[in-house]
Amino acid sequence: MATLTPSRVQAKAPGTTAKPPYWTTRRRDVLAGYLFIAPQLVGVLLFVLIPVGLAVWYSLNDWNVFTGEQTFVGADNYAALADDPQLPSVLGATALFCGGVVVLNIGLGLLLAVLLNRRFRGATFFRTLFFSPVVVSVVAWTLVWGFLLQDNGAINSLLDSVGISGPNWLQHGDTAMVSVIVTQVVRSVGVNMVLFLAALQGVPTQLYEAARIDGAGSRAIFTRITLPLISPTLLLTAIITVVGALQSFAQIAVLTGGGPELSTTVLVYYVFQQAFEFNHIGYGSTLALMLLSFVMLLTLVQWQLRRKWVFHEQ
Repeated sequence: MATLTPSRVQAKAPGTTAKPPYWTTRRRDVLAGYLFIAPQLVGVLLFVLIPVGLAVWYSLNDWNVFTGEQTFVGADNYAALADDPQLPSVLGATALFCGGVVVLNIGLGLLLAVLLNRRFRGATFFRTLFFSPVVVSVVAWTLVWGFLLQDNGAINSLLDSVGISGPNWLQHGDTAMVSVIVTQVVRSVGVNMVLFLAALQGVPTQLYEAARIDGAGSRAIFTRITLPLISPTLLLTAIITVVGALQSFAQIAVLTGGGPELSTTVLVYYVFQQAFEFNHIGYGSTLALMLLSFVMLLTLVQWQLRRKWVFHEQ
């Protein structure tokens, strides 16, 4: 005879609801997001925040790396900035170098992009030609240019062949800075060229056709249509070019060593000299923080000016 057993499932009390699971879809998405950005956060912590924190600590101390002696000096290293007789010359060289690199890099990059944004035989070759220096090692590139710019190098030999007496490019203040700027620009202009090419190819051709029908000339089309539509790329190239110029070290170290007479000693190279050549770790850290503040300030200014300079298509 079959017997009936009471069910183990009890009816829920009226008015009660089931407890929701802890791992909801939203929590899973949040966890996945944090896991994806975790490697980048670790990298920022290890290679940005901790080094900056150490630089701040070192700037408050007088540390001799050879003897290991470390003395807390407070703000003395910051006060020494005002008494450094070489700092104005260094800041002037930094401004000249960055100004030359930024203007030439952006100007030539945009010019090359406009010229190569056309269909003609050999366009791909010239694009590759102008971009190829970017993938070359900075030190190797600078060494080659160092040989070319020597007093008896290939450039002066070429000038001599046409009756022009070339200067000693790397041993005179004016020509040394020009040489360093040209070396930097020729190597890095390909990056801006590619960015501008991508921006130009994103401009709708219908706008050009409509402007020509309305009788607009090439200059008006470029200033009223092309420049506004590629202004976000202009902002991007301005930021990365300024930051890259302020961080340029290998070109100075290999070509001129900061000379002659500090004419090419930019701030990043002066940091290296003070910290590692003169063993002034504290003062070098102070200069490094000054450089960091310049980079952040210039980037912030450019970013704020985007509201006035950058056209955002609705």
